[in-house]
Amino acid sequence: MHYGFAIDQERCIGCHTCAVACKIENNLPNEIWWNRILTDGGSNEMDIPRGSFPDSSIDYLPVNCQHCGNPACVRVCPVGATYKDEATGIVRQDYDKCIGCRMCMAACPYTGVRSFNWQEPEYMLDYTLGAKDSPEHQRHTVEKCTMCWHRVADGGEPECVKACPGRARIWGDLDDPNSEISKLISSRECKQLLPEEGTKPSVYYLV
Repeated sequence: MHYGFAIDQERCIGCHTCAVACKIENNLPNEIWWNRILTDGGSNEMDIPRGSFPDSSIDYLPVNCQHCGNPACVRVCPVGATYKDEATGIVRQDYDKCIGCRMCMAACPYTGVRSFNWQEPEYMLDYTLGAKDSPEHQRHTVEKCTMCWHRVADGGEPECVKACPGRARIWGDLDDPNSEISKLISSRECKQLLPEEGTKPSVYYLV
């Protein structure tokens, strides 16, 4: 079994629902985002199209941890705080083991998918949002998308997939040729981010 994402760029409307749903479900601290929606092909700034009116266009590129098959972060972590779950292929993070060295952040070629809690986590609200078994965030630790491990472990799917109004996110077993995600990848033109890095990302973008 090897879980992964397929993101249909033809369906993504850049609404950021996946990012907000992720933040709520995992009770993410202020300034921490595990999902980011970038503009593909335009400016580095959000929602800036390519070209000039009337010949302009815009595509959105949701980016989170790529849950690589050959993760650079796992290779460099000196204490095993970042590790790959062999049963599911999900790259996980053990906050209790993390020593805050940030070597995983330096090794990861996908800029911005990992965040570091410099201070004690702070929140906009005085009460916890999201799942009661979502991970507890800690000072001086690195964190990232967990593929909603707490939901997957109970037979569910990641919250970003469930919340997407355009059904642009598909999640499933990449090792199962009959799964929806495998059929889409085999039948549609798709791309991966930075394949030349040799990390074997588990996120496919349908174009």
